[in-house]
Amino acid sequence: MSLEKVSDILKMADKAKTSAIAYNCTDYNTIYSAITVAEEMNKPVICMLYPEHAQKNNWCNPKSFSETVRSIARNVRVPVGLHLDHCTDPDYILAAVKDGFTSVMYDGSMLSVEENIKNTRAIADKAHAMGAEVEAELGRVGFASTVTDQSDTDMYTKPEVAAAFCEQSKCDSVAVAIGSAHGFYKETPHLDINRLKEINAATDVPLVLQRPAGHRLPGGHQQVQRGYGILLALLPDPQEVYCRSGRQLLPAPRGGAGRPDELSAAEDAPLHHDGITSIFPQTNG
Repeated sequence: MSLEKVSDILKMADKAKTSAIAYNCTDYNTIYSAITVAEEMNKPVICMLYPEHAQKNNWCNPKSFSETVRSIARNVRVPVGLHLDHCTDPDYILAAVKDGFTSVMYDGSMLSVEENIKNTRAIADKAHAMGAEVEAELGRVGFASTVTDQSDTDMYTKPEVAAAFCEQSKCDSVAVAIGSAHGFYKETPHLDINRLKEINAATDVPLVLQRPAGHRLPGGHQQVQRGYGILLALLPDPQEVYCRSGRQLLPAPRGGAGRPDELSAAEDAPLHHDGITSIFPQTNG
């Protein structure tokens, strides 16, 4: 089937009281794997491109990524979404929309709330006119390698701010900070579920949440099934498996630097970003 709007996939998740499923993909192999497994499991899937993978790693480019997702999606029955992950460059975001991305993320979380609203609104106005949807980020979703990024409540999303932010920025979904982070966790995170409830009650857009890499969410997936909003649970685990498997097939580096499979998860982490997991119920057809 043709691409499905990410917002429509999120509505399916909302109706099912669960989260959406998506992965940061890097090339044909990861795109094909994500969509093929989704078809086997009879679950919707969202394929995301993290800009650094294109700009820094040169693993792909937005146009080829978009075309690959669309091509594979035409051969399956499950809904497939296409999304540009964390990006701070408005020009890159709008260029990705022109290259076929139907959903994009502008990350202005490092700016003041006022500036974040202004920039997100400007991008949303242009993206919406081009038929694309926009995810924003509010609060500081830091890095799992820095424990204080998860424990500093001053960086968390404030429900009352989220309400005004979503209304004024015109975003279609928003990533929130409640104790989660990017990357591989050194310890099990403690998510502020009460804060999540309050944010969900204060806003009317889907919510995005990082899933702990290497750790289960406290309480398991039940935490994202109780009507707290659409929680996109992000994780770098699939990229870790993919890249580590590739390294194991390569010869050891010259100079005795050690075998690829001796690299630790911490050493691998900078090469990866996020993906998303979920538990959509089985559907017929």
